[in-house]
Amino acid sequence: MIAGMNPARHETSNAALMSLEAAAASARGGFACMFSTSDEYENALITERRAQGHYAQPRRNWPMAAFVGVTLVIAAGVVWLM
Repeated sequence: MIAGMNPARHETSNAALMSLEAAAASARGGFACMFSTSDEYENALITERRAQGHYAQPRRNWPMAAFVGVTLVIAAGVVWLM
């Protein structure tokens, strides 16, 4: 032990240092990312957004709309030629 050093003060400062190191380790752990790559992050983000309904499914009834449109154009042509 170093001459003139108070043992109680040394233990208190050692405990404070260990407490500070534990707090620093805990703080560093808060910055850890749960994804190892950006691809994993983007996949999880898209999956979550789909679950929330952000990406609507494309409409699948365009053939029916095209059929109705063509039918109306033909009908208008027939009426115009009469």
